[in-house]
Amino acid sequence: MSHRLQVLIPPGLDSRIRKAAARSKVSKGAWVRRAIERALETPDQAAGDPLARLASLNAPTADIEQMLAEIEAGRR
Repeated sequence: MSHRLQVLIPPGLDSRIRKAAARSKVSKGAWVRRAIERALETPDQAAGDPLARLASLNAPTADIEQMLAEIEAGRR
């Protein structure tokens, strides 16, 4: 069973959704449902929290002084 959800959006966003739906050859409702599904598939923590996103990169880290020294050494 489906449920109705009413969301108020500004005219500019409505226009963008209408054009995107037309490009995809689907109704606005179908396009919005797909967009919501894609958004929900994204891990909330990494998507909403920039620090969590950075942590998820597993990039090398070090003390700031050590990092600056390595950068400077690489310039020589």
